[in-house]
Amino acid sequence: MAAVIAKSSVAAAVARPAQRGSVRPIAALKPAVKAAPVAAPAQVNKMMVWTPVNNKMFETFSYLPPLTDEQIAAQVDYIVANGWIPCLEFSEAGKAYVSNESTVRFGNVSCLYYDNRYWTMWKLPMFGCRDPMQVLREVVACTKAFPDAYVRLVAFDNIKQVQCMSFLVQRPKSARDWQPVAKRSVA
Repeated sequence: MAAVIAKSSVAAAVARPAQRGSVRPIAALKPAVKAAPVAAPAQVNKMMVWTPVNNKMFETFSYLPPLTDEQIAAQVDYIVANGWIPCLEFSEAGKAYVSNESTVRFGNVSCLYYDNRYWTMWKLPMFGCRDPMQVLREVVACTKAFPDAYVRLVAFDNIKQVQCMSFLVQRPKSARDWQPVAKRSVA
């Protein structure tokens, strides 16, 4: 607010002619903040037009190429190091996304109800888990038991009582509803 008042008083002082005996305002004022540089045309061409056809995504990491085993292990290390509670969930491909076929509508009483927010849980959350290898063994067991299902690893913070992290550890080999990174853009 003070900046707006200061700018308007400076503009008024510049616009008024100088009176006798008063201090003459400086005509060449410099901006306090430099303007951001304009993007070069070459950088504009790097922008992607996202194709909506067969390009469905889950949590944040699904916009990246599928995670390798080493990258999944690094994320599990991060979860355990933060003291979060890991949990595995899975869902068959037909029920992993919200669609008219996989939802239950209750009319107006379902305000703020999110369908398909919860998948089937693999065992119980791993309360007190301090060994990343234990989590990775459960990931392997779940993906072997359900090879044609989406499997995601979720991390909960029991202090803040929130979900902190969630990412896919397996996308079914038969899934045709997504594109590799190189084919996600139209241009």
